[in-house]
Amino acid sequence: MSRVSVTGSKRVIDDVIEAAYSHHSLHVTDYDERYEGFEPGTSLEGAETLNERLVTVRSLESILDVDEDDAEVARPLDDDELEAELERVRDRVNDLNDQRDELQNAIRDRQEEIDRMEPFAELGIDLEYLRGYDSVEVVVGEAKPGPVEAALEDAETIDAFDVFVGGDVLAIVAKPTDPDAEGVVQDALVGVDIALLDVPDADASPDEYVAELEAEQADLRDELDAVQTELESVKEEAAGFLLRAEEQLTIEAEKKEAPLSFATTENAFVAEGWVPTETFPDFEAAIADAVGDHAEVEELERASFTPDGDHHTESVDDEAGGAASTSPSGDAETEEAVATDGGHAAHGTDDPPVVQDNGGAAGPFELLVQAFGRPKYSEFDPTLLVFLTFPAMFGFMIGDVGYGVLYAAIGAFMYTKFDGAFRELGSVAMWAGAFTILFGIYYGIDLFGYHAYQLLPGDIHWPVEGKGLSPADLDWGLSFLVVSVVFGILHLNVGHVLSFVSTLKQHDFKHAVYEAGSWLLILNGAWIWIFSSVFPNSKPDFLFEAVSVLTFGAVSFGGFPTAVGWAGAAAALLGLVLLGIGEPPELAEFLSPVVNVISYARLMAVLLAKGGMALAVNLLAFGAYIDDGGDGSFHFIFSADYLEYVRSHPEDYELVFAGITTAFDPASIGAVGVVALVGGIVVAVVGHIVVLLLGVTSAGIQAVRLEYVEFFGNFYEGGGREYLPFGRDRKYTREE
Repeated sequence: MSRVSVTGSKRVIDDVIEAAYSHHSLHVTDYDERYEGFEPGTSLEGAETLNERLVTVRSLESILDVDEDDAEVARPLDDDELEAELERVRDRVNDLNDQRDELQNAIRDRQEEIDRMEPFAELGIDLEYLRGYDSVEVVVGEAKPGPVEAALEDAETIDAFDVFVGGDVLAIVAKPTDPDAEGVVQDALVGVDIALLDVPDADASPDEYVAELEAEQADLRDELDAVQTELESVKEEAAGFLLRAEEQLTIEAEKKEAPLSFATTENAFVAEGWVPTETFPDFEAAIADAVGDHAEVEELERASFTPDGDHHTESVDDEAGGAASTSPSGDAETEEAVATDGGHAAHGTDDPPVVQDNGGAAGPFELLVQAFGRPKYSEFDPTLLVFLTFPAMFGFMIGDVGYGVLYAAIGAFMYTKFDGAFRELGSVAMWAGAFTILFGIYYGIDLFGYHAYQLLPGDIHWPVEGKGLSPADLDWGLSFLVVSVVFGILHLNVGHVLSFVSTLKQHDFKHAVYEAGSWLLILNGAWIWIFSSVFPNSKPDFLFEAVSVLTFGAVSFGGFPTAVGWAGAAAALLGLVLLGIGEPPELAEFLSPVVNVISYARLMAVLLAKGGMALAVNLLAFGAYIDDGGDGSFHFIFSADYLEYVRSHPEDYELVFAGITTAFDPASIGAVGVVALVGGIVVAVVGHIVVLLLGVTSAGIQAVRLEYVEFFGNFYEGGGREYLPFGRDRKYTREE
């Protein structure tokens, strides 16, 4: 990327903006008011009018519910047509929208009145009999009759009363002791739990009044439907225009507001930003073609980036007297130079914007990286590494063909039905589902917690017969713990190596050794010692037996030789010394290489947890037993006959749970059996849906956590800016 400045007279600012917008390559940086004599620019004349029209267009689009699918073929739109058509559409839509609002309010008022009438309909007394009396008071409310009658009997201000009850509603007719007194009934009911109701102003019976209101409401709905139909007609006519108008006005507004990012004086302006280095000659030529020598385009500095994390800037001579320079750390710096005649005002230090262009299969995984933070220009983009590791970790933790198919199907649906982030998330889900299927096959063709390898012919032996949940495959569970730890070692090594390379490029070899090489020595030295034969009696056997289990006995591993183990300890100690010399405060975290690797044990933990949940669902629904007298593998029962067979051979099988569906016997179908069959199926379906959803929240979150915390923490900070070139590609309009 090249940092450039465009300096010119204000009388050509319109032409410069037009040329830069059309070229669509300049990422404009905001002026930060650091230089005397310059100030941020102001919007060009007409910006306020454009923005007002843009707000109007977007409001009309919202009212008509216009979306991009309503677009027509792109065509030009001149200012006169836009102004006249916008005025016509606005008047028509606003008039119809006002009518719609009035009708909706009237319908809502009628519904509220109908709702108010429901208690009076329960009471069954005509409304005219509930008001208009001089010598008695009538009060209507919702309350229990007992407390009301007790309160009225105790009231000295009431001479006589009667209570009419209908459902939860009651009407109180009372004669006050004092004929001139008012509100005596309400005063008497102060301590009673009652909700008073206003009597509607109507003479009909409640049922007749409700019928009248419903008829009015129906007429209003017919009118509303007519207005809605007319709005739909306006939408069909005006949708294409509104989309063209929004695009046209947005483009013009962006041009008018561009000077807000410029540095300006009374007569001149300076615009700075970044362009791809290969496009700079074309950009310079575009400005020259537009305004000739009335504006000067300068390349201030040039930043380069390579996949190994290299980022540096090269000075570009500034004929006005300023020059770009590079700091020892590799950060871009520009010498401040403010010229009085024809020169430029540099805006100061400014990191280049970033374009992430992984493309292909890895592209959607930029979403996960950006959730942490877009890479800085000087950083290695870890998207490819996330693509290589995240789906594998997810698949390892879930490892089920059935769940994997569903994850992939959900991902395919999101990928085909949505755009943007949801589409990318769909691609991530498809990759995660694919690896879930692969690991599910590896774990014994696991299908919703059922080992389908058991259906294979007897002469076919599946090497991996579970995830470590059964007594017979406990060694596999411990082996997967070792696999998780070894993966963590490799994963963290990659992170520290990237940190080493980045530090080497930005500083020197000494800094790289102190800041990254020390951690590499501690990490690998400590774990070589752990996996060595030093102090063998203090280390669990599965650390060494896992290799034999995973290779089906083809390879045995008794630990690294003692000499290698002590060499690893020496390397770790050397790493501590180097760390103490280069970064003394970080000695407080000297155990982090061991702790962070152990954190990867969560891969095995989630694997067993999700496998155990699927097993529990199947066990409840279908029942299960363990063969070999309780020392073998789990098997599901499914039928009442087979349950009886298991129970009759306790020496061969250990019954774990009878299951719900086993109460169903096809030979003697009964109500209990049918209920059990349906209940077992419901338990299985709902249970596996829960496990499926929890797989996303557990395996997905844990995999992301390992990427963000343990892995990124070694070499990656994020915080870069997206490359947003000034200008936009037209979609609904064409230039004339």
